[in-house]
Amino acid sequence: MKIVILDALTFGETSLKAFDQFGEVDIYETTAPEELFYRVANADVIVTNKVVISEKDMGNAPSLKLICVAATGMNNIDMDAAVEREIVVKNVAGYSTDSVIQHTFSMLFYLMGHSRYYDEYVKEGDWHSSGLFTHVGAPFFELKGKKWGIIGLGSIGEGVAKIATAFGAEVSYYSTSGKNSNADYTRIELKELLLHSDIVSIHAPLNDATKNLLNYSNLARLRKGTILLNLGRGGIVEEKALARTMNKKELYAGLDVLASEPISDPHPLMEIKHPERLYITPHIAWTSVEARERLIAGVIKNIHNFVKEQEAIFTMTPIVMT
Repeated sequence: MKIVILDALTFGETSLKAFDQFGEVDIYETTAPEELFYRVANADVIVTNKVVISEKDMGNAPSLKLICVAATGMNNIDMDAAVEREIVVKNVAGYSTDSVIQHTFSMLFYLMGHSRYYDEYVKEGDWHSSGLFTHVGAPFFELKGKKWGIIGLGSIGEGVAKIATAFGAEVSYYSTSGKNSNADYTRIELKELLLHSDIVSIHAPLNDATKNLLNYSNLARLRKGTILLNLGRGGIVEEKALARTMNKKELYAGLDVLASEPISDPHPLMEIKHPERLYITPHIAWTSVEARERLIAGVIKNIHNFVKEQEAIFTMTPIVMT
């Protein structure tokens, strides 16, 4: 088989040698839309993280049999076209759950503990010149007893809920689908969650029900001092509305995802009055070393399973002699 990996840079230094067992492998760090035609022309298997594969791209790859999405979401693939052309599409689920949960708390404690402020206070020489053994210029609070509202109680949201509870937080959640029910935590409506939570974290997919869910009207419900964390999808939070709200009241926001990535320049969030209240990371919550290793192992397993399925079909197909 000929395997083409389109955006290997997203895997960092994770080894891709396991792909060699299947045949010829072409590895590209990144792939622009205009480069796609030539790169997939002779591919039997495409491996993509975020590179979009359209119906036209599939048509330009007559040998294509399998598309491996090195992610959970498959919104970058024209699924209808894949079905019509009998091209199998496989994703990898669950590989980054622990990594995203960990990053959620990393973002929370960075904001809650005013880590940027205290780090700069020491490194800029202010602690040395103060003559005091301690400094409490930016008061912070304990997580115990705080109300934590979770939007989207899937595997990641539930993992966050368990750890938040272990810290002594009071957890409630809003089901974006209206179907999720978990007896371990209190399910409430979005309005109530936003009005009464000290911390709000988003762990939901982007769909018709969640797009711009936190618009200006809903963001206005957040209380002074609330910490908002988005580790779901960027389009769930309306970013212009968030910037406007943060300029009107004391809010803190930790964002690992944005509606358009990488971040645009200029961007409304880069112009807020109190940038110290905003913490943005470049979509890294899923990228722990262990998570990336699990991801590649999952892609390899998907190719293995596909090969076995094809071999089984071949051996079961009767050969008619004429």
